[in-house]
Amino acid sequence: MVFVVAVAQQKGGAGKSTVAANLAVAMAATGLRVALLDTDPQQSLARWWEERANQPRALPLSFETPAGWRIPAAIDRLKRGHDVIILDTAPHAETEAKIAIRAADLVLLPMQPSPADLWASDATLKLAAAEGRRAVVLLNRVPASGRLPQQIEALLAERHIPVLAQRLGNRTAFASAFMLGLAVCEAAPRNQATTELTALAEAVRALQKG
Repeated sequence: MVFVVAVAQQKGGAGKSTVAANLAVAMAATGLRVALLDTDPQQSLARWWEERANQPRALPLSFETPAGWRIPAAIDRLKRGHDVIILDTAPHAETEAKIAIRAADLVLLPMQPSPADLWASDATLKLAAAEGRRAVVLLNRVPASGRLPQQIEALLAERHIPVLAQRLGNRTAFASAFMLGLAVCEAAPRNQATTELTALAEAVRALQKG
């Protein structure tokens, strides 16, 4: 059965597009047939995809940029030849984000461990709940030290919001790879960021099976 993941977060700058691209490639690296959809009007992934065309290290992916009412049709068509479909969504709770979340099996919500990101996530979580979709938080750009990530996790637990045990650290390797049109597992396979990304892909796959 095809698994559709919407990477969604109302707050801009949470690393949504980077997470979507890296997760798609990490899943493709396991042999899955993966489609990546950029439904964000900012089209950050479309630019990443242009850079990717010149990269011999790039693993095969399908990529499209549907908008509005074309999103469900694109997903239905891609389901016939793929195992996983990952959507990068608009950074606000408007039409594209609603349609993408409605079509998803899982809403993956990247969140930097900060109060501002926590508060800004309410709209996305409410939207996922309104659509009856399972949502889980991914702590992203986590600093190497400090207690704030644990404090944010505790606040999320009080609200009964699921948080993945896997985190992505605040590592320049993600941005460096993205600039080249690659995922970190392609650009730096022995980097700690790749270890974190591989664990994230395994965790998302486990959610599908669970």
